[in-house]
Amino acid sequence: MYFNLTNFLNSLLILFAIFFLNSCGGFKLPSGGDARNIPISGEERARKNIEEGKGFSLNKSLKDVGRGTNFEFASSNELWRASLDVIDFMPLTSANYSGGIIITDWYSDNSNGDQSIKINIKFLANEIRADALDIDIFYKICEQNDKCTIEKRDGDLELELKKQILKQATLYKSQKEDE
Repeated sequence: MYFNLTNFLNSLLILFAIFFLNSCGGFKLPSGGDARNIPISGEERARKNIEEGKGFSLNKSLKDVGRGTNFEFASSNELWRASLDVIDFMPLTSANYSGGIIITDWYSDNSNGDQSIKINIKFLANEIRADALDIDIFYKICEQNDKCTIEKRDGDLELELKKQILKQATLYKSQKEDE
């Protein structure tokens, strides 16, 4: 028996092509297979396809650049700016505007070296409201021999931070409205 590698490879290529083209679902005519419902003009077919969500228009895509989202820059969000301004004395570990969270690093003033705090601010809404912020304050108290305990506390500092942030955000908003 004679074996021809070229014929074998061509047959294999045809077999793969049939397999892959068949796996795409085959060719279906729109409108239930009735060719009378297909527009003759190429422009009409393209417009119909775009309306049905089967394609895209480059002109429309380019015109919508910059208008496709309602993303605000962090500098235009008064609550975000006010939060950063109120805690600006603390080093930041993470500030993620799109994630809506600010995390500070551990901070300790010179008067109490064995105690430090860490603040997490989560933004639940963009409006200037008391329930738009979730503030967590963690205290780290270290004894001798580097034995430290960390605990989350609610209290006056959390309320004071929230009050200062809301006050500053209100000032930013009034300045923005005056412009």
